[in-house]
Amino acid sequence: MTLNDKQLEAVEHKDGPCLVLAGAGSGKTKVLTQRIINLIDSGVSPYNILAITFTNKAAKEMRNRVENELGSITDSIFIGTFHSFGLRILRENYIDIGYTSNITILDTDDAKAIVKRILKENGYDPAKYEIRTIINKISSAKNDGISPDEYTKLFLNDLDIVIGLVYKEYTKLLKDNNSVDFDDLLLKPVELFKKNKSILEKYQERFKYILVDEYQDTNGIQYELCKLLAGKYKNIFVVGDANQSIYSFRNADYRNILNFERDYKNAKVILLEENYRSTNNILKAANSVIKNNSEGKKLNLWSSKSDGELITYVRCEDEIKEANYVITKIKELVQQGYKYSDIAVLYRTNAQSRVVEDAFVRNNIPHNIIGSYYFYNRKEIKDLIAYLKLIYNPNDSVSLERIINVPKRGIGIKSIENLRNKATSNNMSMFDAIDSGKELEFKNIILKLQEFSLNNNLSDLIEEVLTTTGIRIEYELNKSLENEAKVENLNEFKTVALMFEESGIYDLQTFLENIALVSDRGQYNNDGDEVSIMTLHSAKGLEFNIVFLLGMEEGLFPHNRSFDSLSDLEEERRLCYVGITRAKEKLYLLNARLRTIFGKTSGTIESRFVREIDEKLIDKLSTIKEPTEKRLIGNMYNASSEIKTGDNVIHTVFGEGIVVNVSGGIATIAFKNGIGIKSIAANHKYLTRKWFYITKLYDIIII
Repeated sequence: MTLNDKQLEAVEHKDGPCLVLAGAGSGKTKVLTQRIINLIDSGVSPYNILAITFTNKAAKEMRNRVENELGSITDSIFIGTFHSFGLRILRENYIDIGYTSNITILDTDDAKAIVKRILKENGYDPAKYEIRTIINKISSAKNDGISPDEYTKLFLNDLDIVIGLVYKEYTKLLKDNNSVDFDDLLLKPVELFKKNKSILEKYQERFKYILVDEYQDTNGIQYELCKLLAGKYKNIFVVGDANQSIYSFRNADYRNILNFERDYKNAKVILLEENYRSTNNILKAANSVIKNNSEGKKLNLWSSKSDGELITYVRCEDEIKEANYVITKIKELVQQGYKYSDIAVLYRTNAQSRVVEDAFVRNNIPHNIIGSYYFYNRKEIKDLIAYLKLIYNPNDSVSLERIINVPKRGIGIKSIENLRNKATSNNMSMFDAIDSGKELEFKNIILKLQEFSLNNNLSDLIEEVLTTTGIRIEYELNKSLENEAKVENLNEFKTVALMFEESGIYDLQTFLENIALVSDRGQYNNDGDEVSIMTLHSAKGLEFNIVFLLGMEEGLFPHNRSFDSLSDLEEERRLCYVGITRAKEKLYLLNARLRTIFGKTSGTIESRFVREIDEKLIDKLSTIKEPTEKRLIGNMYNASSEIKTGDNVIHTVFGEGIVVNVSGGIATIAFKNGIGIKSIAANHKYLTRKWFYITKLYDIIII
């Protein structure tokens, strides 16, 4: 197999620590597999090699490549995921961790049932807690190596006190049942190695050569496991790219790869910068974006391929026209000979998918939503639609059973069964059978909403459902990234209604019929030749000839949640870097001048990531005409030099503030949210003026 000079240097490295910084498309899998083969050719026993990946798919691909070269000898090499490796450790050492041989692994549903049981037994109403949030908090603690006792000392707010109690009881109950959960597969081996030095030494002797893929994605406990195993011989070979670290919400810590040279003195560092995937213009764009981050070694990706086409940047009137442009361009590309499977549509948030899905369905273009549910098939959306169906048709018992306890009202399975039996016995609908208790409270909510629907439009009805039923507030109160996304999706559903109203559809019946048609997936051919539609996070590790990157707007991408933290903003930039480098031949960047999202229409400004790309690399198009009757107040970009006393400003880290004084190029700023007074250079790159424009309709649109 042909290797370039840097790849060959990595493959032939034998003893001692080695960090391979492998840029996107630089052939890291080839390097890992060829290194395994080279180690065995140089006399290393397959039994002494450990190769760890993050996914079963990556492990399978690596094993197949090695097996094609070495045959059955591959069986002696451990090639697998972190969790499969952890399970092997537990199976081989169950006595030393106080278990019997028949260890069982709990799935998520089992964990939910246990958490509910613990809450109830300790006097807490499970219906008042988001069980998923509790499980996620416990999982994060385990991945950071935080014990139940440590958790109760570190976190002291009301919810965390409850979680600490649950965590402690949960851990004991698992042990009593000879069970572990997914996180224990890593935590317990680390605990075992720290507790029992002889067992650790056994595995250090066994696995003298350690290879780790995607090292930038390791969390605290994975990092600790690798460090312990490599502690004696230090023959640890890690491959990764800090510029592609995008999973902090999964507890990944990119500092692990940044600190590799600190952890392992005299480590060899090899840079893989030659890209075999993309044209040079795409790579230059990726380089120009990521260089604005302050941390991480900057790889200068290049290719022996041609420069290729310029990157197309399109500013559309709104998100509908944004989706329509994608559809039109895809039709052209297919006519030119491309397959649907050559194309990917990427976006920052799942809430953006609804408009895109609708456009693909209406134009009968085969597509596949990867890494998420279809918008109309997401639980929170199906719950909301069920409310609307029951408002329209109270005899719809399927919808009633779905949402009678959504959000949780203390109406259990037994109560629903009794209601179902009563309805059957009296030959009536379940809705009509309700006459008392918490069920009656639910019925009265539906009756009230029915009355409201008679004299109000669709969008107002949906807002009333979201407010009156409590399905939105439940997610808002139980803070998590998952629940934030659900709130965004619920609010986005209002946008659907607004668009129907704009098209002249106002009645609930027609609305529900149209939703049913759009959400019906069975009519489309699933033969594999489909456009891939997914979030940027889901696109990691994939590649496509053509990539459409939507929503390149401030507040959407980068997401407004990142504005208060430089670290979060830089992760958004790494996410953009990942998105750009998915494209092999053609890259389209799109945004909308006006976007209706989460039920609210507002003006937008282009993402800073677009502005960070060298203009020479971009072919700018526009499907719109900017309003002629508008008055710009301030200037969002390059406005720092004009900052004066009294200006409203935004700082990337500190948020919004008011300038109280400017002197000698230094701005004194009073920031909100308890930040206080800060003195900052008036031309600092993270400081901009807040601006807005006034349309001819005299609507003020804050940007």
